[in-house]
Formats: sequence, C-alpha cells, structure tokens
Amino acid sequence: MRYQELDEKSLVAYCVKHDQQAQEELYTRYATRVFTLCLRYSDNRDEAQDLLHTAFLKALENIHTFRYQGDGSLLAWISRIAINTALAHIRRYKLHFVFLESYTSSSLPELSDEEFDRISIDKLLEFISKLPDIQRAIFNMYCLDGYSHKEIAQQLHISERGSTSLLAKAKNRLRKQINEYIKNSD
Repeated sequence: MRYQELDEKSLVAYCVKHDQQAQEELYTRYATRVFTLCLRYSDNRDEAQDLLHTAFLKALENIHTFRYQGDGSLLAWISRIAINTALAHIRRYKLHFVFLESYTSSSLPELSDEEFDRISIDKLLEFISKLPDIQRAIFNMYCLDGYSHKEIAQQLHISERGSTSLLAKAKNRLRKQINEYIKNSD
C-alpha cells in the first residue's frame, strides 16, 4: 500500500487502527507546517521541536475523535492541537508576568505602504519572535490565528482587557522595532 496516496479520511482510518506506517505518513505530511506554527509560539527551534512532537503524540492519542469536515480539516485539527500545546507550555512555564502601566497610544508614526514593503516577511517574523512570550502568544493568536480576545483570555487564564492590553503592547513594540529598522536601513 502507498500511504502517500491516501486521502485524509483513509489516512485517519489507518491511524485509528494504530498502523505505524500511516502514523509516519501523517507526521511526514504535516510536520513541516505544524513545526512552523510551533515556532511562532516559541522562542527557539528546540522548544518548537518539542512542542511539535508533543502535539503529534496528542493528535495520535486522540485521532479517534477527529471528524472529517472536508479537505484540510485534518491539518486544521492538528494545528489546533499544536496551538493548544504551545499555550499550555506558555501557561505552565512562562506565564510569569505582571500587568504594568495601562497602555497609552504610541506617538510613533504609522508606516506607509512603501516603507512596509521594504521589510521582508523573514524580518517581520524575526521581530515577532523577539516579543516577550505572552505578547508573542497573544499577537499570534489574535493576528495570525484568528482568535478573539475572549478566546485568548480563556486559553491563557487572563482577562479580556489584559489580552487587549498585551496585544497593544506587542503591536507597539513591533512598531518600534520596524521604525528603528527602517531608520537604520536608510
């Protein structure tokens, strides 16, 4: 049998039966994209790799609960597990923060489209990776993964207002990094 040719539903059916080759195909098929997701929530590759493996172990343990909802639903399901794994890690090991002053709007100028176009995606991802853990998690959840502040608050065990405040601080920090980068690249 060629596992690479299986559709998502068939691959899941074999994984439910604990077929090792199907499980390896599941990992091979989705590991790179899930690793990239984990890396957004982590501050280093080793930690992201650990999150990836933990997420796949959880996915395989719970594969019987997966419900097919069309092409791409398996990746979405595994991605949700990876995000939850990363958030649990942040809560357990890194969520030691104190709400400082209330956020005040920045006096930094907004970027023009021309200035923004001069920044590569890799550079933006680098700036995001330098955010403090909790700010990075909230920024990723809200801006990249589409969570609401209510969902973020529930996941991280903080208030919605705290989520909003920390997102504003993350955006402010990013704006400062981007403005500094543009200033130094002229």
